[in-house]
Amino acid sequence: MKLYRFLTGADDASFCHKVTAALNKGWSLSGSPTYAFNAATGEMQCGQAVVKEVEGKDYDPDMKLSEQ
Repeated sequence: MKLYRFLTGADDASFCHKVTAALNKGWSLSGSPTYAFNAATGEMQCGQAVVKEVEGKDYDPDMKLSEQ
């Protein structure tokens, strides 16, 4: 089963830690990161897609992707 997640967060160290944690759990970067201004909060936001191949499991829409 191939999984996809899109990680988002404020442009600070916590976003880098979120991506680093995913990489250390076997996720791989997919595509380029994104960077945009959130007018509602007045902050810059980051985004990064990640993918992961998981053998021996079937996809279920109720699964928590971050726990795979």
